Amino acid sequence: MEFDLGLKYRNLPVVVLAGRPNVGKSTLFNRLLHKRRAITDPTPGVTRDPVAMDTFIAGKPLCLVDTGGFKLDREGDEGLDDLVVARTLQTLEKADLIILILEAGALTREDEEFIEFLRPYRNRLLAVVNKTEGGRLENEAWNLLACGFEKMWMISAEHGDNVGLLENAIAERMDFSKVEIDEGGDRPIRIALLGKPNTGKSTLSNRLTQSDASLVSEIPGTTRDVVEGVFFYKNRTFQVLDTAGIRRKSKVTENIEYYSVNRAIKAIDDADIVFLLIDAQEGLSEQDKKIAGLAHEQGRGIILVLNKWDTMPKVKNTFQAVSDHIHFSFGKMEYAPIVPVSGIDGSGIEKLLDASIRMYAQLETQTETAALNHALKGWLAEYPPPIGPRTRFKIRYAVQTSANPVKFIFFVSRPQAVSEAYLSYLKNKIRKTLGFSQIPVAIELRSSRKERGT
Repeated sequence: MEFDLGLKYRNLPVVVLAGRPNVGKSTLFNRLLHKRRAITDPTPGVTRDPVAMDTFIAGKPLCLVDTGGFKLDREGDEGLDDLVVARTLQTLEKADLIILILEAGALTREDEEFIEFLRPYRNRLLAVVNKTEGGRLENEAWNLLACGFEKMWMISAEHGDNVGLLENAIAERMDFSKVEIDEGGDRPIRIALLGKPNTGKSTLSNRLTQSDASLVSEIPGTTRDVVEGVFFYKNRTFQVLDTAGIRRKSKVTENIEYYSVNRAIKAIDDADIVFLLIDAQEGLSEQDKKIAGLAHEQGRGIILVLNKWDTMPKVKNTFQAVSDHIHFSFGKMEYAPIVPVSGIDGSGIEKLLDASIRMYAQLETQTETAALNHALKGWLAEYPPPIGPRTRFKIRYAVQTSANPVKFIFFVSRPQAVSEAYLSYLKNKIRKTLGFSQIPVAIELRSSRKERGT
């Protein structure tokens, strides 16, 4: 089967990058993807959750997975190292090919234990020695053949040495007979889970995908990379992006967390809808408002998810009281739905997903220009623009220029004279009368001088 780089495919063979911490797995992952996707840092143990991406290697489609490092000493971080290693081993079970990455030089105890562990997988194992740029330590590296490898590839993930040869070797080892063209159809509704640390994003992600793809721990900052998953609900496909918790900038002290937070914010670009997770016990915070503001500015749908609702008192009207308080303290987001859920027991999930489907339909709505301008005529009659010499302006007509995000252009005689109050009036009318009641809308004003002096 000939593969077209412009098409998407399914049933892809899975290639997993594995090894002890700091041997360059994430650097090689980014090199093979030809873009920076995984966070790289000299600190051991940066990668925790497996990070999977579909890509083409040597012209062939496959799923490439970066994993957390295999550690012998796992006493720190309250058992988090054990979780990372366990997740890595689970991922290896699903691999069609395992790329074992070693570092040039002497084997460590972790290398030796991991090699021994991988013996049952020898028929789907490919050994790579990294950091041999310019022939560095190659003579010593060949001694690793004593571990029983038939062949090894000497590469430099950072500099690209011999990576092309490795790509060809990977493609030659893969079985592509089950790969099929993905015809597409309705594209997935892309959901980004955002919020402060420990609001239950990974627990909710695992609940939605009915998997354990995201590590769950009480330790703040457990999630570092964006972890993607797919699930289905009411004949719709959803793609969920689980992100790192976002703390105030003044609280971010490590490079790793800095990159994690940036990656989380970047997920807004890739999403249709943001689930902003709020700890129901703690309530809305200033940081939550900032995150919502970022999504609002980019025109993304936003649902305020009151997670851990199962921990709230079973008192009548509790939800109404919490909702009223949020709307009072955060009037800018009054249009955003508020949904109480529990990622632990699954309550509220159906209401959350139903709200997402309705919101996505609004994001994709395109208003006919004639209908828009007919509505505009009524809005102007209901609340005419001011007539003062400095505040006077005329709105000629309007068009919707895009959906998802929803944007309009209003052609105005004097754009500089349109006040923020009048702009808010127009946005509210668009939401209430044109079917955009639960999403942000953007208005651009453009000059349209039709009459002299207006």
